[in-house]
Amino acid sequence: MPIIQGVKRKNPLDINRNVTIGVAFPLDETNMFTGTPTTKEQVKSNLLNLLLTKKGERINQPGFGIGLQNFLFENNIDSEAVNEEIHNQIQFYIPEITLSDTQINFNPDEHTITIKIIYEFNLDSTQDAILITV
Repeated sequence: MPIIQGVKRKNPLDINRNVTIGVAFPLDETNMFTGTPTTKEQVKSNLLNLLLTKKGERINQPGFGIGLQNFLFENNIDSEAVNEEIHNQIQFYIPEITLSDTQINFNPDEHTITIKIIYEFNLDSTQDAILITV
């Protein structure tokens, strides 16, 4: 009798390679028509969209978005509050992932924010990360 070592779970949308799942970023000539072929790539695009969208910018969803651009010229930025906002937004709008770690670095001299988000897919427990500088 064979022993099953592990179960590999796959989203049903990823089986058919001829289907585009969603919009890919950045919106350019290549990504405009090809889109994202897997749900993992679409989750990454959704995460970028969540980070860069300002609250109130999305129609019929006034609470959607973090709006990292709003923090660029602030004098005192509470990293813990930004971290908590990112966690709450991901938990509500992207339930397919679980946030593992968030690293936020503000550089007031250059007016930049660098955020590294490490997350885990709930379906197969694989980890991925995103690094964004605004």
